Amino acid sequence: MPNWGGGAKCGACEKTVYHAEEIQCNGRSFHKSCFLCMACRKALDSTTVAAHESEIYCKTCYGRKYGPKGVGFGQGAGCLSTDTGDHLGLNLQQGSPKPVRPSTPTNASKFAKKMVDVDKCPRCGKSVYAAEKIMGGGKPWHKTCFRCAICGKSLESTNVTDKDGELYCKVCYAKNFGPKGIGFGGLTQVEKKE
Repeated sequence: MPNWGGGAKCGACEKTVYHAEEIQCNGRSFHKSCFLCMACRKALDSTTVAAHESEIYCKTCYGRKYGPKGVGFGQGAGCLSTDTGDHLGLNLQQGSPKPVRPSTPTNASKFAKKMVDVDKCPRCGKSVYAAEKIMGGGKPWHKTCFRCAICGKSLESTNVTDKDGELYCKVCYAKNFGPKGIGFGGLTQVEKKE
């Protein structure tokens, strides 16, 4: 029967995986949000995944479940580990563990919550999305708002300074907030005391 629903089915949640959200591992497709260790639920990527048949684990849980056991195979500085993995859902005395799935269903409210939690630009007050975000002074800024508050010059990480939540180029910062007096370029002549 043809697959009319779009892409392949996710190896974790069995829902359709479309190309934009697909991660492939061991010949199976997963949603990016479902590509989690079956034991500890840690997010995985191509460098941290360890696959065993149809199961995926982080390297730590995989080692606990399928790695060598016994004297001489301690984890760390030659010690014998007594960690059975029970707190991770690994019951090493029995067969394969049951995958732990989140108890709350995935729905549109997660998306709506993410949309509400978007950072705001301190200069214009509008939402700053990842594609246009520049960090400066510990705050997210739009690329177009990442300018000196005095002269309007576009800033980079090499010429930005911040004071009281506002950004300045180094020249404007030195003129307005830097040290003043002889030797600092602030005075050209010394007044004679009479």
